[in-house]
Amino acid sequence: MQIKVWQDLTADEQQAVLTRPAQTSSAKVAGAVSAMLERIKTEGDTALREYSRQFDHYQGEHLELTPAEIKAACAQVPADLKAAVDQAYSNIKLFHGAQQPLQVTLETFPGIICQTRTHALERVGLYVPGGSAPLVSTALMLAVPAQIAGCSEIILCSPPPINPAIIYAACKAGVHRIFNLGGAQAIAAMAYGTESVPKVLKIFGPGNQYVTMAKRLVSDDPHGAAIDMPAGPSEVLVIADKNADPRFVAADLLSQAEHGPDSQVVLLSDSKELLEKALAAAAAELQTLPRREIAEKSLAQSAAILCSDIKQCADISNLYAPEHLILQIDKPETLLNCLYNAGSIFVGAYTPESLGDYASGTNHTLPTYGYAKTCSALGTDDYRRRYTVQYAQPEGLKAIGETVMTLAAAESLDAHRQAVAVRLQALNEQQ
Repeated sequence: MQIKVWQDLTADEQQAVLTRPAQTSSAKVAGAVSAMLERIKTEGDTALREYSRQFDHYQGEHLELTPAEIKAACAQVPADLKAAVDQAYSNIKLFHGAQQPLQVTLETFPGIICQTRTHALERVGLYVPGGSAPLVSTALMLAVPAQIAGCSEIILCSPPPINPAIIYAACKAGVHRIFNLGGAQAIAAMAYGTESVPKVLKIFGPGNQYVTMAKRLVSDDPHGAAIDMPAGPSEVLVIADKNADPRFVAADLLSQAEHGPDSQVVLLSDSKELLEKALAAAAAELQTLPRREIAEKSLAQSAAILCSDIKQCADISNLYAPEHLILQIDKPETLLNCLYNAGSIFVGAYTPESLGDYASGTNHTLPTYGYAKTCSALGTDDYRRRYTVQYAQPEGLKAIGETVMTLAAAESLDAHRQAVAVRLQALNEQQ
């Protein structure tokens, strides 16, 4: 990472330094995923098993874990890890359980009552990545709000062999069925349904470029499934002043850089000395990381920017709209009202992003790649559907009927007008 001085950059250079790494979800990836979706849609389990053998190297007889397999997997989880999962579950459940839907009942006009109501999505699908970093915490983050919302059926897919801790976390959080399925084929199975995998209404969870592309394509298909949010590589932006601890700043940068080679970290400060010390600390700590090569690739496409003051740091952060935003500055609370484009904000020197990833209680499923400008962190409401209800008393229809008929006539929708007129006529005849 090289230090850039924001004021010395042209507008194009400023845009370039905040540009995320290019996505590799090319037309080639889209074509391959489209073909996979179509085959699974039409051939069901036959195609699904073929892709599972090809990409997951899965040779098992059945795709769904049996109760005996689930019990055996949970028994393998060490006691200390179970305790950590239990504590994280408790905090996540507490925070998400407080996210109750707003229910409105209002008389908008004499005799006209309008309401909002919510209903849990009946069946949802959760995708938990495995591979080099089995995301045990993601099983909790996706399943707990589904459990709280009251979804009738919660299914989970993860690449085989599924880490036993993922299975334990899923059971803890109320998942009903677990499948040995990874990659785009898992998304296809949940979106369209097969002989073994039930079709879901909405799919949640992160994944690689193939999973991301599959989610995008099934959400565009009326026969597919909705998805939680647009997803991309993980990212963090840190705002630090001269009094920040360079070791803390370095640790926060590296904790995101190790996610993947296409992750990005951004460091903003009004202190050149802090930038230099933090980058030096990161370079030293990098040598000790097991995932050093991954972090090095991420850091190579990341940025450290010297700003004129902390207010400019906030302005740049809003422009970038990071997934994670960390404030390591004096009196960080004073800056919160200036920051509105971020998936989740971590306030103060002793609030590392890792807290939100695992156990503080907030959800770590967040909008990335700039979508924090328009999308929100995953919450319990994402597993519910909101709808409206209205009641009109005869006197209400009489009072507002003329307004409705006038507007319908203005739009040349005579049947709309007539739907009111025939009722008003009936009411007049009753008098």
